[in-house]
Amino acid sequence: MNIKKVMVIGAGQMGGGIAQVMAGAGIETYLNDVSLEVIEGRIKFIEGLLTKSVAKGKVTEEQKHDTLRNLIPSLALEDAADCDLVVEAIVENMEIKCKVFRDLDKICKPDCILASNTSSLPITEIAASTNRPEKVIGMHFMNPVPIMKLVEIIRGLATTDPTYQIIHDLTLALNKTPVEVRDVPGFISNRVLQMMINEAIFCLYEGVATVEDIDTVMKLGMNHPMGPLQLADFIGLDTVLAIMETLHEGYSDSKYRPAPLLRQYVKAGWLGKKTGRGFYKYDE
Repeated sequence: MNIKKVMVIGAGQMGGGIAQVMAGAGIETYLNDVSLEVIEGRIKFIEGLLTKSVAKGKVTEEQKHDTLRNLIPSLALEDAADCDLVVEAIVENMEIKCKVFRDLDKICKPDCILASNTSSLPITEIAASTNRPEKVIGMHFMNPVPIMKLVEIIRGLATTDPTYQIIHDLTLALNKTPVEVRDVPGFISNRVLQMMINEAIFCLYEGVATVEDIDTVMKLGMNHPMGPLQLADFIGLDTVLAIMETLHEGYSDSKYRPAPLLRQYVKAGWLGKKTGRGFYKYDE
């Protein structure tokens, strides 16, 4: 199958980034959300990014124009009726995701592939909410999507080889690097990354060192571009907690227990950069 038309559900940072790379690859792309204001705001943000890329000589003015032309605002899932692929990029909540997939299963044409950008939830369970589990797959992009090359491709128990191959080939066409991963909690990226972040939070909780010093050790000692606590702020502490809870439940192993300080920050509403305060404070 040649992917010619796509819907991306969720106009947040991840969904917007996915829509941008799809549209930039010449694919007609519906960007769907419940608010037209949110969608238009995201498209305006994408336009700003592309304008900067043109100024730096990374893309041409024509490529910018074509990308924006391929982005179509959508307020209705029914717009996915003739799409070849739908990529869901909404909140990390299994109940909400499954409802969306049940609705898409009724709306989309039989050969349409349904993909989730979930960072930790089981693809097999999402697929089971549809009548096409063989055409459901995980397509986990990294943030920021336009820059990061990796895409984890997660096969559910029923995902067929042809479905996998179509998504693998599409990933290459997007100038990304696909990695096939088994359907286990956290996959590879978040199983490893969130454990590091959680351990850094435990170090802070136990008074081992300050926020700045913990991050400095990992940046200068391990050559990480960003310390784990600053990275947690950028991811969103609510998202970090949700992933750790998924790992803890999925593996039934105490080593995945979320740090108490992480829970406390989330309850306080200190979710990181998006709320202006997490392990660091941020200006508006």
